[in-house]
Amino acid sequence: MPAEAPEGAPEASGTVSGTGLRKVARVVLLDPQDRILLLHGHEPDDPSDDWWFTPGGGVEGDETREQAALRELVEETGITEVELGPVLWRRTCSFPFAGRRWDQDEWYYLARTTVTTTRATALTELERRSVVGARWWTCQELGRAHETVYPTRLAELLGRLLHEGPPARPVTLDTEIV
Repeated sequence: MPAEAPEGAPEASGTVSGTGLRKVARVVLLDPQDRILLLHGHEPDDPSDDWWFTPGGGVEGDETREQAALRELVEETGITEVELGPVLWRRTCSFPFAGRRWDQDEWYYLARTTVTTTRATALTELERRSVVGARWWTCQELGRAHETVYPTRLAELLGRLLHEGPPARPVTLDTEIV
């Protein structure tokens, strides 16, 4: 799973002390051609254990999830010109990464941009060791991909979003435990 931990905040379980699940905001960023931006990451000590994932990360301090989504997007992609939309999906997940177990409550925000050039501007030390690039994907490319992509079923979810528009209320995705 993606490297997204704020430096020093999580305990060994991947949660912030006393709060249970780690609150995470993710961004389903679409360009004018309806391509989605995904980041490419891997286990810090094993580049062969890799996956693609949406930009985003943990809520810090008194941030709202919307603020966290926009901050993380800037830090991980350098993109500041976005129109943040509604929450599309919610997901609970648990996965091992960098020697820890991460237990997260993730909200996926729709966002649109005309900017397609990316440049990470403020990655954490862990992200610098594990995030190796970004790519814009069409829904068709995602559907044909053999790579691991999170959340699972992203091609199907994106296809529904592009065909039907955003859901009236956030859709709760299946819990993913790796």
